[in-house]
Formats: sequence, structure tokens, C-alpha cells
Amino acid sequence: MQLGRDDEALDQVVPPAGEGPGRTEEMRELMLLLFGECSAMVSVLGDGGSAPIKVQVFDETGEEVPIDEADPPVRTAVRTLLAEVHGNTEAAAEQVEIALASAAPDEVNSLVLQALRWTIRLSTECQARALPVTPWISDALT
Repeated sequence: MQLGRDDEALDQVVPPAGEGPGRTEEMRELMLLLFGECSAMVSVLGDGGSAPIKVQVFDETGEEVPIDEADPPVRTAVRTLLAEVHGNTEAAAEQVEIALASAAPDEVNSLVLQALRWTIRLSTECQARALPVTPWISDALT
């Protein structure tokens, strides 16, 4: 993922297609794990929740766009992360559930990639500031 090889990253973390309900459950668990870890890191970076958090979404030209105008996977990712950051794990799970039930496979993959990107970026920033990062994430980045 750090080398920009999205397809290879997906091959490593996404269960193969055709595994039926087990695949959906694994995808749900993966995304909730990643967004949960991202939420924890956002909290640490925001002084334990005392500092305000600003989420910005940019289009392909670099212009900021309202969250509701972002591509569906990005919208879902932002809503899922914000729900987790505000302690609403149920709403986060609902966002993931909606995506798994109604999004096209490439959109679900985009959602996973977004969670992976944020996990990498947030953990890198936490490490740069000597803030705690879950050991399995630190290990994966070394």
C-alpha cells in the first residue's frame, strides 16, 4: 500500500470473491477494525478528544468539496470514521453494512483502500509525534 500498489494491497487483505456470507462478514470485520483504529488514532492526535477535528474532502483537482458531494466510497468512509470518533460504533457499523449490501464491488474495495490509507497516514503521524499506535499496525508498517 505504501508503494502505491492498491491491487496488491487488496489482494493481501480482502477475502477472495465467491466465499459467500463468510466473505461479507470478514469484510465487515476488517472495515470496522480499521475505522476503529483510525478513530483511536484521531483521538490521540486530537489530545484525547479535547481538540476539534476537521475532516476535509477533496476532488480529483484538489478542490475541497462538501462531504455529501464526494464519491460514495469517500462519503461512506468519512461518515463511518466520524461515527467512530464520536463513539457511535452502531452508526459506523450501519454505514459499513449499507455499503456491503448496496455498493458495487469496486466501491467496497475503494472503501477498504480508504480505510487502509487513513490507517497508514494516521499511524505514521502518531509515530512521528511519539504517540501510541496499536502494535499490529506498527509491526505492519515496519
